[in-house]
Amino acid sequence: MDAQKVDMFIMSKGKFFESHEVNEIRERLLDLDDSNWAILSTTQFKDPTTILIISILAGSLGIDRFMIGDTGLGVGKLLTCGGFGIWTIIDWFMIQKATREKNMLKLQQILR
Repeated sequence: MDAQKVDMFIMSKGKFFESHEVNEIRERLLDLDDSNWAILSTTQFKDPTTILIISILAGSLGIDRFMIGDTGLGVGKLLTCGGFGIWTIIDWFMIQKATREKNMLKLQQILR
């Protein structure tokens, strides 16, 4: 893979992943063949900042968890009104990391 393409991908989508994983992602992308590049370039990743804002505004309804694909946790938050508010507050601190982990899992599926 062209190093310039990989660097552009890292620059534009680096915020969607944990900072300590960026070097590993870059190395794996350099080994990626062109057939998977088209799939990767059209993949939509969730923005952790957007999910945090949604968590602050509607986290007690579980919408933040539904958006990142944690349907079970979303239903749990919805039925318990965000764990009576406690779970909602905890998610304000943890939802960005959870979003980045989900983005990494999506990327790993493409890189297989």
